[in-house]
Amino acid sequence: MEKRKRHNYKNLKIWQIGIEIVDDVYTIIEGFPKGERFGLISQISRCSVSIPSNVAEGSSRTDKSFSHFLDISLGSSFELETQLIIAYKRNYINKEQLTKIEVKIQEFQKMTMGFQNKL
Repeated sequence: MEKRKRHNYKNLKIWQIGIEIVDDVYTIIEGFPKGERFGLISQISRCSVSIPSNVAEGSSRTDKSFSHFLDISLGSSFELETQLIIAYKRNYINKEQLTKIEVKIQEFQKMTMGFQNKL
């Protein structure tokens, strides 16, 4: 039987970066057109929240299960990056905003994959 090793998600750098991403996203979407409330705003906010949420949820599971939750979190980060590119193409955000958050998302992705390989 696999021994359960619990991770304190609040101490995990990947969770902390995930929270920063959510905060940045909510600042960014404040400037979106109101007509996007049920479109991109909804999608972007949900997938950004999914990033740290899945890290937190998975942290209470076995390492194998935690790895699965990290996969979901990574998927949400790639989805978020795509949606932000769409927002840039629609002129809802500028290049500087896109670049700044992309750097943070890519840092999250790299760190999460590294952490996952050590589980």
